Amino acid sequence: MDADLDTLLIALYVELTDHLMPSLGFARPDAGGVPEVTDAELVCLAVAQAHLGYTSERRWLRAAPKLVGHLFPRLLSQPKYNRRLRALSSLMLKAMRYLAEQTAGSFDAVRLMDSTKIICGMSRETVKHSNLFGYCGYGYDASHSLYFWGMRLLLLVTADGTVSGFLLFSPKQYGEIEAARLMLSVPANRPAPGSTIVADKGFRSRILAGELAELGLMLVREAQQNEADPGVYPKWFRQRVESVIQSLKGQLGIEHPGAHQPDGLFTRVIQRLLALNTAIWHNWQIGAAHKRSLIAYDH
Repeated sequence: MDADLDTLLIALYVELTDHLMPSLGFARPDAGGVPEVTDAELVCLAVAQAHLGYTSERRWLRAAPKLVGHLFPRLLSQPKYNRRLRALSSLMLKAMRYLAEQTAGSFDAVRLMDSTKIICGMSRETVKHSNLFGYCGYGYDASHSLYFWGMRLLLLVTADGTVSGFLLFSPKQYGEIEAARLMLSVPANRPAPGSTIVADKGFRSRILAGELAELGLMLVREAQQNEADPGVYPKWFRQRVESVIQSLKGQLGIEHPGAHQPDGLFTRVIQRLLALNTAIWHNWQIGAAHKRSLIAYDH
C-alpha cells in the first residue's frame, strides 16, 4: 500500500465495515435501505477533514467534492453533517481505541503523559455568551506564558505517538495531577500492569504514584529543583511528547477546534485523535519508516 490520503481512507473504510462495526453490532444495511451517506463513510470524511486542515465544516463541505469526491460522491448538508457526526462520536472513540490496539506500539511497556490546551474563546464577550460556559475555564500555559479560556487535554501516548488514553478537563476544576488520577481510573485508558508512565515534573504526587503502584504501574518523572536527580528520567521524553502534541496542534488543528457546544467540542477533539491514530496505524500497515509522519496525508 502507498502512503497517500486515498489509500488511508480506503483502508480505514474497510477496517470499519469488515471488522470494527460488525463487532459492535452494526449490521450491513439491506438493499434499498442504504442511507445517503453511511456511518463508515462519514467517519472517513471526518478523518479526511482533519488531515486536510479544515476546522470549518462549512468550508470543508464546499471543498470536499474536489478533494475527495472521487471516493465519496454523496455528501450531506452542513447541518446534517454536523448532527450525524456528533451522533457518531462514540463510534469514532471506539475506532480510535481499536486502531491503537492494532499497532505494534500498543505492546510497548512505556507510555508518555502530558497535557495541552484547547482554546475555546479569545474574548470576554465569547466567554460570557458561550454555550461552553460551565465546561471550560481559565487556565495558564506556562510554556507559552499565555492565559486562555477553554479546556485541557491530557494524553497518554505510546513512543510512536499513538493515543492510548486521554481526558478532556476544565483547568479551573482540576489540576494535572487530579486529571491524571481521573484518566487512569478508567480501565480503557490504562496500559497493561507492569508498564511505566513517563511524565514531567508537574506530576509530582505521592498519591498519584501510590495509586499507580497499586495498579501495577510505575511513574517516572523529571526531578524538580529541590530534589536529587536519580538520573532515570529519559531525556528524550520532552521532545517526543511535545512532537506528538505539535502534530495534533499544527497539522490537525486540535488547539482551536472552533466548537460552540459541549458535544461538538468532544466530537472535534475525538475526530483529531482518531485522525492521528489512523495515520499511525496505516503507517504500521505499509511499513513506513516514520510511523507518526502525517505529511503524506495532508494534501
